[in-house]
Amino acid sequence: MSARICLFPGSFDPITLGHVNIINRAMGLFDKLVIGIGTNSSKQAMFSLEQRKEWISAIFINEPKIEVQTYQGLTVDFCRKIDAQYILRGIRFVSDFEYERAIADMNHSLAPEIESIFLTSAAEHSSISSSLVRDVIRNAGDARQFLPKEVQF
Repeated sequence: MSARICLFPGSFDPITLGHVNIINRAMGLFDKLVIGIGTNSSKQAMFSLEQRKEWISAIFINEPKIEVQTYQGLTVDFCRKIDAQYILRGIRFVSDFEYERAIADMNHSLAPEIESIFLTSAAEHSSISSSLVRDVIRNAGDARQFLPKEVQF
């Protein structure tokens, strides 16, 4: 039987406690979980790709199942490159599901061999999003309660 490899794609700008919760819960489902930091040339990130990769690597330094990589282009193409059979996505609200379902349908059309897996966020993390955290940071607020201790700026 081949290893169950899953990609958890995102910008992780920055990684939040909600992301960490999804990753921790997903680890038992897969033999290897690749956290893929996608780069999007049309978006301006708040934190550098290197900084985001450092934070995620530090958070999961003691987890041999976790690997952190960066990628550009289609997520399904990256899945094929790393032999991932699954794409993991976190769902906070019904609106997230509708958006993620459309992406999953497109991915399935492009790569029917890759299955999308959805995990709902823990209730205590459902209101946390990277974009809201960035707004707090931009406005000199204290965002530490939403971030892993390894994320310092």
